[in-house]
Amino acid sequence: MHSAPETEFVTRSRIACDGGGGALGHPRVWLSLPDDRGWVDCPYCDKRFVLEGHPGAAEAAGRDAA
Repeated sequence: MHSAPETEFVTRSRIACDGGGGALGHPRVWLSLPDDRGWVDCPYCDKRFVLEGHPGAAEAAGRDAA
């Protein structure tokens, strides 16, 4: 697992990423967070989306498990 440039906690397992920044972003892609790990990285910008409350959330966010 690599360090993501940005991490966003989400409450749904299907999300969209467009890179933010309007015209400076990337094409909108829809991503599904796998049930077994609870996070996914955007293939364009490497932003990591982490499902809140998932057992793997602390590790995926680069934090110590609580």
